Amino acid sequence: MSYAQFLSSKLEAAGADEGCMLTVETAGKTYKGVLMPHHEFSGQDIVILKVKSGYNIGIRVAADAKVIVLSRPAEHVRQKAVEETKPDLKTIVLIGTGGTIASYVDYRTGAVHPALSTADMINAVPEIKEVANLKAKVLFSIFSENMTVDRWQQLAQAVADELNAGADAVIIPHGTDTMGYTAAALSFMLGDLAKPVVLVGAQRSSDRPSSDASSNLMAAARFCVNGNRAGVFVCMHDTPSDDSFAIHCGTRVRKMHTSRRDAFRSINVPPVAHLDREGTIAFSGAGRAVSSARTEARTAMEQRVVLLQFYPGMDPVLFRDVILQSKGAVIAGSGLGHVNENMVPLIKEATDRGIQVVITSQCLHGRTNLDVYNTGRDMLAAGALTVLDMLPETAYVKLMWVLANVKGADAVREAMQTPLAGEMGDRRLIDE
Repeated sequence: MSYAQFLSSKLEAAGADEGCMLTVETAGKTYKGVLMPHHEFSGQDIVILKVKSGYNIGIRVAADAKVIVLSRPAEHVRQKAVEETKPDLKTIVLIGTGGTIASYVDYRTGAVHPALSTADMINAVPEIKEVANLKAKVLFSIFSENMTVDRWQQLAQAVADELNAGADAVIIPHGTDTMGYTAAALSFMLGDLAKPVVLVGAQRSSDRPSSDASSNLMAAARFCVNGNRAGVFVCMHDTPSDDSFAIHCGTRVRKMHTSRRDAFRSINVPPVAHLDREGTIAFSGAGRAVSSARTEARTAMEQRVVLLQFYPGMDPVLFRDVILQSKGAVIAGSGLGHVNENMVPLIKEATDRGIQVVITSQCLHGRTNLDVYNTGRDMLAAGALTVLDMLPETAYVKLMWVLANVKGADAVREAMQTPLAGEMGDRRLIDE
């Protein structure tokens, strides 16, 4: 969207180009800042200034406003972008999906839109080019709440294609809200892949001084190049400041805060590794080393699976059709994995019809155990299946994948109770 004619003329008459320091007097107020580019989400009567605090603000300019240029940016010649491949560096492919890490602010409404291309993110972090040869493509430009199973499948295939075409690693900029689901889906679809695939996000948009977008991206690149660890991972801040980053297993990670930069935590296991601001990597244990094996994407998913959370007073009548019309149901129970005894007959009816009912815990930390109390034993007798310490959302994704890739009810149950991508274990940590 371009400027309105009156505003375009006003800026031209003042000699105001991008990068100029200027004042704007409008509606009885005066604003001072550097004129920023006018992007497609800005209103026609909006100018964007970077003010002294470092923040960008959008200002609605009236027809009688005054624009005065205070200083002009230093003259420089913009170098033409040249794709340069350094033979001594590894190649990383960035596959963009959208989210806050790739976003612009709408200065009319304050809303954030996924708009930046992946190439723009590379240019915003020029030092990353000293770490690896980079290639970029945008597969989606969405917020992560709009991610779907179909898009998981497209993403998994795109990752496999890039790795098999010679990429040493893939980094996936992704919205944080459902990044854990996508990481789990890729973990099962890509199986024992031979190279690193790292999802990375941002809690603060790129126009904010506190943005974590570039530092998270840089940490992910350093891990891909120097970590020698294969698998699907999530890389995010480990502290509120920029001094530490965590690498999480893709099936064990959860967003635990709505807005903190260190919102992501590994659940029931330590992070795979920590990186400091210089890129030094400290691993918490052994893992699969990088190899040259081919990556196979097994993307079949049974989408008729539901994820439910038990709550006091839960009425089985309300959920009977939901569960019985599914091929599988994951229920996050209370404590060790319990539901009200009135739900047990519905579980029995579902399993008698061949519907897999998987029980996890809302507590997140610790393991489900239905052998302790009578209700739990009744649930087991009704055919419910427990999955140790697996996260509810990981169990949901895994059940979709298992139902589509494993044949036979007994084989499905065995697969659900067998670790396939580091998603579960019976080892209890001392801090649990």
